[in-house]
Amino acid sequence: MNQHQLSIEARFRPEILERILRVVRHRGFQICAMNMAAANNVNNINIEMTVASQRSVDLLSTQLSKLMDVACVQVQQQTTQQIRA
Repeated sequence: MNQHQLSIEARFRPEILERILRVVRHRGFQICAMNMAAANNVNNINIEMTVASQRSVDLLSTQLSKLMDVACVQVQQQTTQQIRA
C-alpha cells in the first residue's frame, strides 16, 4: 500500500476537518497520521496528514482542493510500505 503525506492549508471553520475526513474516506484512503495547528494567520489552519491507499493520491488532492475553505493542498512525500490490515 502506498503512503502519501499531504499538507493542507484551510480557513478555520468548525466543520472543515469533518469535510476533509469525509473526502479522505469516500476516496478510499486510510489515515495513518494527522496533525493540525493554527497557521500564522489566526483564521487559517495547517493540516499535515499521512494517508495510505493503492489509489492515486492525485485523485484525493484534487477532490480536497475543491472543498470550500481549502486554500491549498500539496503532496509532500510518497513512500511505499506494507501495511497489515
